[in-house]
Amino acid sequence: MNKQSFLEWLSPATQLVGDNIYLQSLMVVLIAFAIANLTAFLLSRVVGALVKRTNNRLDDTVTQFLRSPLYWSVISIGILLALEILQLDQALESRLDAVVHSVLLVIWSVFAVRLTRSVLISLARERGNRRFIRLQTLPLFNNVALIVTLAIGCYLFFHVWSIDMTAWLASAGIVGIAIGFAAKDTLANLFAGIFILADAPYKIGDYIVLDNGQRGKVTHIGLRSTRILTREDVEVTVPNSIIGNSSVINESGGPHIKYRIRVPVGVAYGSDIDLVRKILLDVGAENNEVCPFPEPRVRFRRFGNSALEFELLCWVEEPEFRGREVDAINCAIYHQFIEHGVEIPYSKHDIYIKQFPGSANSQNTGNVDSGP
Repeated sequence: MNKQSFLEWLSPATQLVGDNIYLQSLMVVLIAFAIANLTAFLLSRVVGALVKRTNNRLDDTVTQFLRSPLYWSVISIGILLALEILQLDQALESRLDAVVHSVLLVIWSVFAVRLTRSVLISLARERGNRRFIRLQTLPLFNNVALIVTLAIGCYLFFHVWSIDMTAWLASAGIVGIAIGFAAKDTLANLFAGIFILADAPYKIGDYIVLDNGQRGKVTHIGLRSTRILTREDVEVTVPNSIIGNSSVINESGGPHIKYRIRVPVGVAYGSDIDLVRKILLDVGAENNEVCPFPEPRVRFRRFGNSALEFELLCWVEEPEFRGREVDAINCAIYHQFIEHGVEIPYSKHDIYIKQFPGSANSQNTGNVDSGP
């Protein structure tokens, strides 16, 4: 239905105020306000009451967001019809129409951004141990939806104002190529950040180990870089392109966040290996910070050059506790070995002296014949 059809439909109401075009325009605007308020009332009371009966909260959110765009859309239609009745100059009327359409475009763009964000949050909400979108990738989808909405909005804005976009697109292509060459490292970090957010090899709070041996907790994942806090409380910023092209060990990954620590220990040859195994298991079981499940275990690894090499394996709740618990377990093992007389071998050197320096000369001097 075009403007002329709307005016014919409203003609009985506009004729009530006579032939004055200004009063007719005012009557159209008042009717638009009345219809807008009626629409908002029906949407909030009638439709709102119906959607509240459903278990899905998304329809409630959509109904709430839809109220304002519909309200202002009806009023805008009334303003456009009023401008048609006034029979203004063609150029002025076109500019005023473009202004009204631009305002409508902004209102509906805001609605589209809020709607897509609510839909994505709803898809990321867990339903029966299943998510359509992971929480780690939710910011990525939000940013993509925002960029797409802004791009469509900009295109419609140029179309409303009858601006030829051919030259703009050509210029944007040339500028884009120049920027691509000038900022290739930044773009590499950007794309790597997008893939990290999408693939989610780690998340905020995980302990990771990089190729260069740096280990720490992930505190921030951005589109350009990732920040980790080391055990020395030093924050390290690593470009995403470096992480994307290297091997990353996620100590917090796997079926659970628990982390297994290894405590190697050597005992002297001739020690009671059953006693050593019992001591190590008792030390692991008596430590309150060691997880009862999986239970601690002991492995007899190898016959070393000077020791029987054992290893105590146990789990702690988080990788952050590794250093502290290794220290506590080592202290407990040392005390128990002393108490039970288990020898911990260490490097020894035996020195054998065949003769003292100068002893041969002294002996020869004593045997010299002094004559008759």
